[in-house]
Amino acid sequence: MRALVVEDDFTSRKLLQKILSPFGEVDIAVNGLEAIDAFKLALSEKRPYDLICMDIMMPEMDGQQALKQVRAIEKERDIAPSDEVKVVMTTALDDPKNVVEAYYKGGATSYVPKPIDKHMLLHLLRNLNIIE
Repeated sequence: MRALVVEDDFTSRKLLQKILSPFGEVDIAVNGLEAIDAFKLALSEKRPYDLICMDIMMPEMDGQQALKQVRAIEKERDIAPSDEVKVVMTTALDDPKNVVEAYYKGGATSYVPKPIDKHMLLHLLRNLNIIE
């Protein structure tokens, strides 16, 4: 598995990296702009990400905007919907509007509230066939 963790909070970033690293390579971005750069680079190197865990609230470019750009890039490159990167949005906000926006309108694969529950996240990733 190849994953990208997009998170501006240091502690959350380290936690996600620690949870995911036993299953493969984990790259880090601290905002949506870095996430888009990393995503494009991975595609150009023919080493696309299997998973992006992305915070919704971030400086520079938030997770909603970054998610829309990821999906637009996939469309531009004729990546089939079945081959799209799995995007799990994370947020501390107990805000249904943001969740609906990301999940239903933005093309997110799933959603995980903070604080991240390791067992819940791993269960989700198994259900998405990202990890065994």
